[in-house]
Amino acid sequence: MGTEDYNEFTSNFDLLSTLEMAKIMNQEDKKVPLAIEKVLPDIARAIDIIVDSFRKCGRLFYVGAGTSGRLGILDAAECPPTFSVDPEMIQGIIAGGEKAITSAVEYAEDDIAQGREEIIRRKISENDVVVGITASGTTPFVISALKEAHNRGAKTILITNNYNSPAKDFVDIAIEIDTGPEVIAGSTRLKAGTSQKLVLNMFSTISMAKLGKVYGNIMVDVKPTNQKLVNRAVRIIKRITGATEDIALERLKACNMNVKEAIVSIIGNLSPIESKKLLEESNYYLRTALEKLRRITQ
Repeated sequence: MGTEDYNEFTSNFDLLSTLEMAKIMNQEDKKVPLAIEKVLPDIARAIDIIVDSFRKCGRLFYVGAGTSGRLGILDAAECPPTFSVDPEMIQGIIAGGEKAITSAVEYAEDDIAQGREEIIRRKISENDVVVGITASGTTPFVISALKEAHNRGAKTILITNNYNSPAKDFVDIAIEIDTGPEVIAGSTRLKAGTSQKLVLNMFSTISMAKLGKVYGNIMVDVKPTNQKLVNRAVRIIKRITGATEDIALERLKACNMNVKEAIVSIIGNLSPIESKKLLEESNYYLRTALEKLRRITQ
């Protein structure tokens, strides 16, 4: 496996100065986006599968062990505040359970039974998507979870940093990112982990954008749960509507802290109830709602 090979460029790593160590790690990290570039068509196909699942009220599950599992949990955890989605919509599953999020759980990644049981417990079905994340492509916990999900009719996707994983026989798409040997041999939390994080960023960000949760490059479904996010919501409303800060904040509060409804309310001079109704008729796509407003006022 390429991820277990020894890196000829870092063979004297422990003898280098701090700056030299940082430079060589930076040089190796630069290879990650280039490796991802080679598999962008597979990534796009995987995202289309995820979006199709969401439109059928399906769920997305990330399954991994160790670093891979933690990255999946991180991406899933950040979606509710960023895009105002139900926490059940995107979930992370890690070998060893919650304890493994902050501590290593020995042998958890080898637990074939637990991988299968996690899928069964969540009643994963044909409307759902399960993404297995494993640098080696051989993690028993992940493979058993993918196999059970496949048997239950769910769409399955593999993210790996090696070729010819045994999971390829029962996944719809295998995203094989050749990040090569790590700076420290076998430490796949480095380049392999970075590549996984970048792909998961694409999965969640692009799928949410295609569901109408992004307007241009603005996160119009942000959930203002603290003062920083309230300030961000106000800036978003001001940018799209041209309203003053006072009006933006007033309409945001009137619309129960819903950014999209506040925007429609200001642009269309509508009540909160009318704004909500228009968005519902537009499947909560802000662009669609604003186009309807423009047609009405022409």
